[in-house]
Amino acid sequence: MTRSRRAFVAAFALLSFAATFCWAGAADAATRSKPKYRLAYKFRMGEVLRYRVEQATSVRTTIDSKTQEAETLSESTKAWKVTDVLPNGEMEFVHLVEAVRMTNHSPGVASHTYDSEKDPTPPPGFEQVAGAVNTPISVIRISPTGKIVHREEKHPQPPVTDDMPITLELPAEPVAVGGRWSRTYDVMAERKGGAKIKVRTRRTCKLRSVTDGVATIEVEYHILTPVDPFVRSQLVERLTSGKVLFDIETGRIVEQDHRVDSRVLGFAGQTSVMRFASRFEERLVETAGAVTAASHTTKK
Repeated sequence: MTRSRRAFVAAFALLSFAATFCWAGAADAATRSKPKYRLAYKFRMGEVLRYRVEQATSVRTTIDSKTQEAETLSESTKAWKVTDVLPNGEMEFVHLVEAVRMTNHSPGVASHTYDSEKDPTPPPGFEQVAGAVNTPISVIRISPTGKIVHREEKHPQPPVTDDMPITLELPAEPVAVGGRWSRTYDVMAERKGGAKIKVRTRRTCKLRSVTDGVATIEVEYHILTPVDPFVRSQLVERLTSGKVLFDIETGRIVEQDHRVDSRVLGFAGQTSVMRFASRFEERLVETAGAVTAASHTTKK
């Protein structure tokens, strides 16, 4: 390489480094100039938070040219009754379901519905659901970030896993719009033949915007460990994407929406197909007790 050529390359590298440095510096300055928001739960002792919850699930599987489909739709009112707030900010509440209306449907089979406010006796298959209405399900203590510090089950229910928490965990430090935080989980699944496998997963959150004091948080769940279709079919219900609206001043979720629409090919043979679709919507409809305001409505 000639001396002039070496000088040109050196000068180009220097300019590229300077440009990169300036771009990074500008990006850092832009990030520093953005306002940061502290997202934290702020329940008050004696208050009751009521949410209207809608859940819909559809599972369609085809194995050896035979197709089966099942659908479930439920509408419920859940309540969190805050029983204690500790000096360190931890909050304890009783979680219960005050009312539920649930319908199970399979093509070619009669639909079955249970409405806790109308049916004195639940239809067959809904006895466990009926037994959980207006009964404390669990007593939970969370930190201001939403991390579960203590949980005591009061009523039999399906096993609860760390990656399916009752609250969305928030960042420990203030975050600017565009900021992200995440948490990884190890989830147990089963291989064909029964052997257990530990699968690493991650829930990632991004502060999308803040409008009128309400933070919009985007939430995504991903599987990190390479898995075969059989294992993936066991975890597909977790693969949600959605958004959460969080009222920064009052310190609570006011609305959230999470959905899954995923296909798994070859989970039970080369020609097998599973389609899993679900929708979870929740909206704060009332805050009573310690807080003066009688209700919340989503701020647009």
